[in-house]
Amino acid sequence: MTETLDTLYVDGGWCPAADGSTFEVTDPASGEVIHRVASGGKADVQLAIAAAERALPVWSAATAYQRAEVLLKAHRLMLERSEDLAQLMTREQGKPIKAARTEVKYAADFLIWFAEEAKRVYGQTIPSAREDQRFLVMHQPVGVVGAVTPWNYPISMITRKVAPAIAAGCTIVLKPAEQTPLCAVAVFEILHEAGVPAGVANLVTAEDPEPIGTEFLTNPAIAKLTFTGSTAVGRMLAREAAGQMKRVSMELGGHAPFIVFGDADPEHAAKGAALVKLLNAGQACISPNRIFVHRSIRDEFVNVLTKRVSGMKVGQGLIDGVTVGPLIDSDAMDRMEQQVADAVAKGATVETGGTRLIDDGLAGGHFFAPTVLTGVTEEMRIYREETFGPIAPVIVFDDDDDVVAMANDTDYGLASYVYTQNLSKALRTAEGLRFGMVGINDINPTSAAAPFGGMKQSGLGREGAQEGLLEYLETKLVGISV
Repeated sequence: MTETLDTLYVDGGWCPAADGSTFEVTDPASGEVIHRVASGGKADVQLAIAAAERALPVWSAATAYQRAEVLLKAHRLMLERSEDLAQLMTREQGKPIKAARTEVKYAADFLIWFAEEAKRVYGQTIPSAREDQRFLVMHQPVGVVGAVTPWNYPISMITRKVAPAIAAGCTIVLKPAEQTPLCAVAVFEILHEAGVPAGVANLVTAEDPEPIGTEFLTNPAIAKLTFTGSTAVGRMLAREAAGQMKRVSMELGGHAPFIVFGDADPEHAAKGAALVKLLNAGQACISPNRIFVHRSIRDEFVNVLTKRVSGMKVGQGLIDGVTVGPLIDSDAMDRMEQQVADAVAKGATVETGGTRLIDDGLAGGHFFAPTVLTGVTEEMRIYREETFGPIAPVIVFDDDDDVVAMANDTDYGLASYVYTQNLSKALRTAEGLRFGMVGINDINPTSAAAPFGGMKQSGLGREGAQEGLLEYLETKLVGISV
């Protein structure tokens, strides 16, 4: 019989849902049920918000050093448990163990980064035109935060929100993705042992996100909403949050261009494209969705890309040598098949992959073959839609100026990539791209110390870096007559 866990963490303690509801957590590589966990609802999230509201006055008055100490302890505990966390992530989310280990380290980086930034929330003095007046500027915590995190990076996306909230003196209620609640539980166990006071950080796992989101939007105690997920849901949340003028930060979808100019090394660029395209089986918001390659190096680039993609081992993430794990669910599988079928029907060529994988023990999971499509044009769904899977569509271009316009021809604006050996071209292209992040000959332009976020419909605000802490702070002006 599958074990049932009490996975709501409210006011410093673990508890079941008020109505006893539970739901199953499954392994996407096999379909096996791992655990049953508590499924919270409206009553549960109301209790969590009330606990966070009670804890706010004391926690916001704590010194920056006191808040930093808790985060430093959490950082140490996360590193000590890194292998257990990685194993859990691979089992629950599916990514290969090497990638899971990398994510745990990345998640821990946010804890130590914001522990340090907590002590650097500086004020300001401003000269006044009046001799008898002084201006002071100070930063204070926003208040109670409602947070929603995704399944594709189930540990690092939690610390990227919880750490700055705690550092700023806010209290927080987190609703993790229903596909990956166990990773969230493991993070909150660390926070508990690190000494986070009761009510400062609260966790509500739930199979149905709607009652939780509705309470975040309507409960006046929630001062800020932070969300990582789809653009459609993000737009709805931002629209509804405006009714109470809640602060919002949104990290939404992406449709990243990967531009390979004619002067680039095609082999180097193709290797980079294969790695970042198949990162987390393509289930990353920064994954390149449109690979633009100059016609002069098209053949060599495609040959190397196809060889690299076809050589990647697909399977359960704990198996040695596996570099591509499963997709998260059957809906994701259906989307891959539909995008490939649409592209082929409109003239694209499948260079490798293009199908579900069911042989060699993969039939029970959600596995799709790493795929390269050539001859992709703007009439195809994959040219416009975020794929979120292991399909690399190649688009040929001839004119350098045209390709920037082609790259910008999307409602999204999160990550982008440029390969060239010309410094002037690299800088001009980076300036011309309407994306929040640009990697120049670099497939990993991210760090806890760097601002992460997008333009246009890819989101609002930034996470990580100094900007990430400011998202949880209000600016207050004090005018003094002397």
